[in-house]
Amino acid sequence: MRPSQHHARRARGLFGALLASLATLAALLTTASAAQADTAICEQFGSTTIQGRYVVQNNRWGTSEAQCISATDTGFRITQADGSVPTNGAPKSYPSVYNGCHYTNCSPGTSLPAQLSTVSSAPTAISYTYVGDAVYDAAYDIWLDPTPRTDGVNRTEIMIWFNKVGPIQPVGSQVGSATVAGRQWQVWSGNNGSNDVLSFVAPSAITSWSFDVMDFVRQAVARGLAQHSWYLTSVQAGFEPWQNGAGLAVTAFSSTVNTGGDPGGPGNPAACAVTYATNVWPGGFTADVTVTNTGSTPVDGWRLAFALPAGQRITSAWNATASPASGTVTASSLAYNAQIQPGAKVTFGLQGTYSGSFARPGGFSLNGAACATA
Repeated sequence: MRPSQHHARRARGLFGALLASLATLAALLTTASAAQADTAICEQFGSTTIQGRYVVQNNRWGTSEAQCISATDTGFRITQADGSVPTNGAPKSYPSVYNGCHYTNCSPGTSLPAQLSTVSSAPTAISYTYVGDAVYDAAYDIWLDPTPRTDGVNRTEIMIWFNKVGPIQPVGSQVGSATVAGRQWQVWSGNNGSNDVLSFVAPSAITSWSFDVMDFVRQAVARGLAQHSWYLTSVQAGFEPWQNGAGLAVTAFSSTVNTGGDPGGPGNPAACAVTYATNVWPGGFTADVTVTNTGSTPVDGWRLAFALPAGQRITSAWNATASPASGTVTASSLAYNAQIQPGAKVTFGLQGTYSGSFARPGGFSLNGAACATA
């Protein structure tokens, strides 16, 4: 071998080794960077920011046992969830990711709190990973309050249960069923001692879904648990574990609140007033419902939403269609009475049955806008 060949090959070998070393270093840096992207949180109320716009929080409020989560670029995963609490009481915690404000901790750049009357839509998307060796619910929370508060407990909490495992149930009792945002739900209503809770429970597990938060907000308004003058303060997605919970994860979360436009609903939202005059006898009732357009523009095609109290069921209707027969009912116009001019009114009737004590609906909304009641 000539010396020149030997030195050339040696140079090429050293150069190759250098490239290999650089590649190894790059891989190590990439791995370190990926590791740094996941932030471990074990503090009771510890939190961090992801995507520069959402907050991930550990939020261990119901137990002194250890709980840790790992915040990722797109959500979080529960890595440790020690201990258990009775399934007939409150859960251990609510690790979650949110847009908005939670006990003065507001997500960067959020448009919340926002008055409901100014919110045209609030599109959101969520994906979950579930486990089988735990007792928990996977819940999307929507918080509403009469004031634009950023601290403490809000007046009304809407919970959307995407999944539940074990002998647990929402606050209160089941008051019916409803179709909201194209899905069927069991509807529960109650109070936990601090705030009203309206829960929508999926009949089977949902792993991912995109929907408009305002579809559920309108349900709360129709049931008298909120008003259009109230504020949306935060939307949150996470888990309520009672036993174990390691491995549960939110793998994707997005939330946008669009303000300044039409608050939504079929037809044209309008200022309105509703009277609900009843004739009641043991086990049955009729109701004459009068809707007045108190706004300055015509309503062309109306839908009046309201929640029948538990135990009531509609058997017939006139001057409108009404469905479903129980739960959250929507009464819709017919061809001959679809338009309500400013200052004008339309009347329709219902007949139904009831059990227990008779009560009137708590609130009404016309094409998505809350109505005054008389």
